[in-house]
Amino acid sequence: MTETNASLADLLRPVKHVLLDFDGPVCSVFAGCPAPDVAQSLQEGLEVLGWKMPEQGQVETDPLALLRLVAEHRPDLVSPADRRLELLETGAVQSGRPNPGGEAVLRACAESGRAVSIVSNNATAAIESYLAAHDLTRYVTRTVGRTPGDPASMKPSPRLLLEAMSGSEAQDFIFVGDATRDVEAGLAAGVGTIGYANKPGKRERLEAAGAFAVVDSMDFIASVLSAGA
Repeated sequence: MTETNASLADLLRPVKHVLLDFDGPVCSVFAGCPAPDVAQSLQEGLEVLGWKMPEQGQVETDPLALLRLVAEHRPDLVSPADRRLELLETGAVQSGRPNPGGEAVLRACAESGRAVSIVSNNATAAIESYLAAHDLTRYVTRTVGRTPGDPASMKPSPRLLLEAMSGSEAQDFIFVGDATRDVEAGLAAGVGTIGYANKPGKRERLEAAGAFAVVDSMDFIASVLSAGA
């Protein structure tokens, strides 16, 4: 069921600080440089250091999932893997596709006096590079990417959200994300989550994971904020 203006307004009204996932709500990171290509480049760089996939012939097309695999099977390679992925992500965001609704939410938060933090499994350097290139830095109070060399910090762990909240009251925050891991991280951190269903099938998964509300448009969130929620 599509979230109504009234119920979303009730959810957003007490919020002082909006936490936003990056890849999805703000932009499509790998729109111009597909994630499988980034994963392949990461793997090729690691093979020079002696990395081999745990199972013969296995192919990992998600670079973040590949980073988790490295941490599990070759922890000695995690730091160089993370550094290489950070460079690849920073290159990828140069051709990332903006989500017009993402910028609209940033503007609406600023106009309504709400702070915004980006909380993402992507590298902080890549996120900040994108924000600067698109003149969005002024709308963002804080950027919290994965902890360098520590893939375990990534969502669904609540660690990044808790870092962004810095001990403030959880009721002052809402987290907007497009994946079940975002909802799971929000629940673990005690923060309400708005699911962004930007692809078929996501609405059901986000609702099942426990999202407080699910929308299919970031512009809808922006319009509710602008209407005085």
